[in-house]
Amino acid sequence: MNRLFNFSAGPSTLPLSVLEETARELPDYRGAGMSLIEMSHRSKAYMAVQSEAAALVKSLLGLSDRFTVLFLGGGATLQFSMIPLNWLGPNKACDFTLTGAWAKKAHADAVKVGQTNVVYDGKTGHYATLPDPATLRANPGAAYFHMTSNETIGGVQWRDWPDTSAVPIVADMSSDIMSRPLPTEKFGLIYAGAQKNLGPAGLALAIVRDDMLARCADSLPAYLQYKTHAEAGSLYNTPPVFCVYVLHKTLRWLDALGGVAAAENLAEERAGLVYEAIESSHGYYRCPVAPAVRSRMNVVWRLPSEDLEKTFVAEAEAQGLSGLKGHRSVGGCRASLYNAMPLEGARALAAFMKTFERNHPAKKR
Repeated sequence: MNRLFNFSAGPSTLPLSVLEETARELPDYRGAGMSLIEMSHRSKAYMAVQSEAAALVKSLLGLSDRFTVLFLGGGATLQFSMIPLNWLGPNKACDFTLTGAWAKKAHADAVKVGQTNVVYDGKTGHYATLPDPATLRANPGAAYFHMTSNETIGGVQWRDWPDTSAVPIVADMSSDIMSRPLPTEKFGLIYAGAQKNLGPAGLALAIVRDDMLARCADSLPAYLQYKTHAEAGSLYNTPPVFCVYVLHKTLRWLDALGGVAAAENLAEERAGLVYEAIESSHGYYRCPVAPAVRSRMNVVWRLPSEDLEKTFVAEAEAQGLSGLKGHRSVGGCRASLYNAMPLEGARALAAFMKTFERNHPAKKR
């Protein structure tokens, strides 16, 4: 087996031990004579996996009993509409921070449901920086204050959180969930697609505080109500069982690693290696993001020309460094350094960047 270092933004790399254990169990789950993904989602075996997965989410993030953990289909994108449908409505308003492509997509769905107040828009700075959270204020009476904790495409990441007083923060944490400790009581809802730090694509993790559940709209179709899924224990319909199965193993792996504190230390080290390669090039590589808000999960950079960028991506792929092409909307290069990326992968990338610079001299800007 020749495993590449997979820097793709999502679906993304998973822990090798999780993949190997899944492969061993897939034909015959612990002597059951069938795979777990062939069993009823109400079987004792599957329900034990889902129950432990929810418990691990709560223990890893230090969540109190005020929070309910939900496993939902549709990924994070379905949450863009579920959130305003449950808590916004035609006579209510919510606050939004527009920090990049994913925040703007969430906002585009919210404005179809109700009123939004944009408290920050990074457009004039090309979404390459963030404000000091201490300068942000929620509007009194806002239904919620929406933030995207890490912009996968633009490479900016909130390092701290505003004081929104009684207004709950709703946060899309798809690309940095479980990568650092959180002041969880600030949040009314945390949601995340699984395909970056948690498991395979097709699953959304939603963590809902009890006061938010109490305010869910009752007029919605059943599946669109968070209350429906909370009351049914995420079993209102057949859940994405394979995704939950692998998420459970990934959370166990993270717990054994040392939890989110250990994940944060590794994230800083991985990202530091790549940012050092950028900064030490003195302009050959250029990161457009303000240093104070550079993402530890998604490092973005440009080279002196688009032709060099294409050559860089091709030669990196040949060296077993996969998925380094930037998002089609912005170009350039991007390395996604999620929890399962081995430290050796970041070291290999940093070393390759320095070698490529020597082998492909160009006029520096």
